[in-house]
Amino acid sequence: MVVSLPYWIFQMMRHGKYRSGFGERMGRVPERLRLDHEEEAIWVHAVSVGEVLAVAELVKDLRRRLPRFRIFVSTTTDTGQALARKQFGEENVFYFPMDFGFAIRPYLRTLRPRMVVIAETEFWPNFIRLARASGARIAVVNARISDRSWPRYRRFRRLLQKVLIDIDLFLAQTPEDAARLQDIGAKTERVHVTGNLKFDIPVPTPPEIVRNLRESMQATGARPVLVCGSTVDGEEPLLLKAFEHLLVQHPAAVMILAPRHPERFPAVAALLEQMSIRFWRRSEWNGEHLNGGVLLLDTIGELAAVYGLGDVAFVGGSLVPRGGHSILEPAQHGVATVVGNHTENFRDVVRLFQSRDAVRIVGPAELPLVLMALLANDGERRALGQRAAETMRSQVGATERTSTELEKLMVQA
Repeated sequence: MVVSLPYWIFQMMRHGKYRSGFGERMGRVPERLRLDHEEEAIWVHAVSVGEVLAVAELVKDLRRRLPRFRIFVSTTTDTGQALARKQFGEENVFYFPMDFGFAIRPYLRTLRPRMVVIAETEFWPNFIRLARASGARIAVVNARISDRSWPRYRRFRRLLQKVLIDIDLFLAQTPEDAARLQDIGAKTERVHVTGNLKFDIPVPTPPEIVRNLRESMQATGARPVLVCGSTVDGEEPLLLKAFEHLLVQHPAAVMILAPRHPERFPAVAALLEQMSIRFWRRSEWNGEHLNGGVLLLDTIGELAAVYGLGDVAFVGGSLVPRGGHSILEPAQHGVATVVGNHTENFRDVVRLFQSRDAVRIVGPAELPLVLMALLANDGERRALGQRAAETMRSQVGATERTSTELEKLMVQA
């Protein structure tokens, strides 16, 4: 921590990261979390927006099955915190404490959780050890081990085994994830496959901006619409070049561009200016005609619904070696989806969709050609989106299976 302190200070100063909720992160328990003497608690940890969305239906189901328990949700990121407060109520949400005993113990004393539920793979050694010592049952849900993480975990297998021994239950997304968990030290009898919770995320209620954009584009004939979500550094130039090619044949086309990280919004706006592409910031858009331009989605929490406006969606983090991001949000809307060839973080989901011809995987050189081909062939594009939606529907049920396993664990507690 001491060695890396300059990095964290830099992140706080430049991007404002980790500044919000600093007191909570350091162990100051907010008054809103206080329990009545008769209340019992379950603590769910969801790092960021993706994990919050994944556990939302699970939390709802646990509240139905275990009504006497108050369920608290912690997050690490500011965006995850904002969404969690909206989803679960501010009185039940807080920032996850740093992995120091002095920061963790006040929360364990205050919440007295009977069960701790960790979304995906957040193996914080002190937290897990102290939670176990407090008497809480510990479960990891929606667990996955990415291709990128697996070699690192294997390298520290001996140390990890001492951490994983304190976890009572691992609920993996796929058999491959289950095998990898066992390989790094999880006890075989504690590992089960329950599926991916993200397949159960309901289609979001469209915010007002979606209705406004749809009405504006219909009135002005702004078509086709390309939604590029969760883009990362190095991808926007490639996508914008492809969009310039697209405008030759479709001068009324619109791109909705949503960078993954909020701190990059100014840099992407500067790139648009540099390339002399007409654009509007979503935060400043007042109904102007979008024909032939780009709408920079510089807001949080709207992308999932905005995908529904697209004729074609591109999901970022995949044209450059960043492991990709989830393709499930555009698939929910039945939108034809394109990704790059770096999708290691979502290998099983992409593999499933690819096996059903429900996604297009491209390299940077192929990107403009594939986009042009899809937009030129309405039948092929719609069929691709329909197969994606059907693939989504075929995978539902992880929430119920996960809730059942957690309920069993609580009975053992």
